[in-house]
Amino acid sequence: MTIKFLAEDDRPREKFLLKGKSSLSDSELLAIIMGSGSKNESALELARKILSSVNNSWHQLSLLSNKDLMKFKGIGEVKAVSIIAALEIGKRRAVQEIPEKAVISNSNDAYCILKNQLSDLRTEEFWAVFLNQSNKVIHISQLTQGGISQSIVDVRILFKTALDHFSTGIIIAHNHPSGSLKPSKEDISITKKIDEAGKTLSIQLLDHIIITHDTYFSFSDEGLL
Repeated sequence: MTIKFLAEDDRPREKFLLKGKSSLSDSELLAIIMGSGSKNESALELARKILSSVNNSWHQLSLLSNKDLMKFKGIGEVKAVSIIAALEIGKRRAVQEIPEKAVISNSNDAYCILKNQLSDLRTEEFWAVFLNQSNKVIHISQLTQGGISQSIVDVRILFKTALDHFSTGIIIAHNHPSGSLKPSKEDISITKKIDEAGKTLSIQLLDHIIITHDTYFSFSDEGLL
């Protein structure tokens, strides 16, 4: 039986088996995750509708909540959770692809390591990258989760983590869900506080990165460190 004679819900899976995963379109991949459509739409038609609503962007799709997805007829709680879980797997895979003891030589290196954790969040999070004397990454840690406009870090926890890993350098980072790259007064204040504390412990604050959806701001590049 050829693909064209199959029920439309079965066609993406059959295509996957016959031609491989790379042959599938985004909507076909999403249809496989959902498994079935609604009474009036196939999984493929529903997948196209969902992707169209987010301009065919996986990033924008990852921002949708269970409730957002369940607004589409044919998407119940189970399918919504399946979609979100699949996107989270992709995010975690990207994190695991960071080479062990990667070397950070500039702000873009730090951004590339942290963007998968911070670029698509709706609330602020504060992360830190801990480095050795050769600027090799020895540990990455999420320190806080905050609200829409602010995430406060405990400087004591930051430096305890640095000491626990024998780190000599730190890069801190947080996201701005608003999309603004401009540092707030709080951002500037906490950067100075961490910088001063680091000098006392001989642990250098190398940079503070603010991350938005598709770009970043570096305190070091802008001469603020």
